[in-house]
Amino acid sequence: MTSSGTVPRPVVDLVARVTGDEKHDPSAHSTLDVVWVLYDQVLRVFPDDPEHPDRDRFLLSKGHGPASTYAVLAARGFFPAEWLDDVASWDSPLGHHPDRTLVPGIEIGSGSLGHGLPIAVGMALGLRDRSRARVVVLVGDAELDEGSNAEAIAVAGRFGLDNLTCVVVDNHSDHLGWPGGIGARFALEGWAAADVGTSDHAALAAALRATAPDRPTAVVVDVPAGPEAAA
Repeated sequence: MTSSGTVPRPVVDLVARVTGDEKHDPSAHSTLDVVWVLYDQVLRVFPDDPEHPDRDRFLLSKGHGPASTYAVLAARGFFPAEWLDDVASWDSPLGHHPDRTLVPGIEIGSGSLGHGLPIAVGMALGLRDRSRARVVVLVGDAELDEGSNAEAIAVAGRFGLDNLTCVVVDNHSDHLGWPGGIGARFALEGWAAADVGTSDHAALAAALRATAPDRPTAVVVDVPAGPEAAA
């Protein structure tokens, strides 16, 4: 477990090993701090038993940029690091979008914007009366422009899904804007909402661990916009 404000060099090196025509580098790299802190300090996962019924579920809705998630899963021992050297080849289990039937530790096939949060709501509903597992879904700020997310935010608030956390990686690439900020949009529908940056991993971990009774939680993570910020 680490608590510094930087991702360990070996994990960064694993990201650099990801090969293939990875067309969403900014989208992938903007998630690295969040995914690392989740798997290093927050999530209850079992690399030797990826389907353990009591595992926390991490859903990468931003599946069009999976490089950082692949690297973190490899670092945690879900699959061999050598898989990163051959992404998207004919017989590689690692594709440009993650496939839950091929990759240990991947919970959903994703990448089409607007799907992850609605799936997470259904998963949290299914788990809350039979498991203490959390459902954590990572979305992009621009992805929230999709109408399916507005419906999911409203439904999760009405059902009081306290086992659900939505992490919004805000790289300032949305097109519609959020009056009062992204967190205010979630709070309007009954969510507990927090804002945090990526530079302080201890603060990020604390925000990601926090839950509220009878309410879902939204954690908005500010990422400075790069020249090619992506949803």
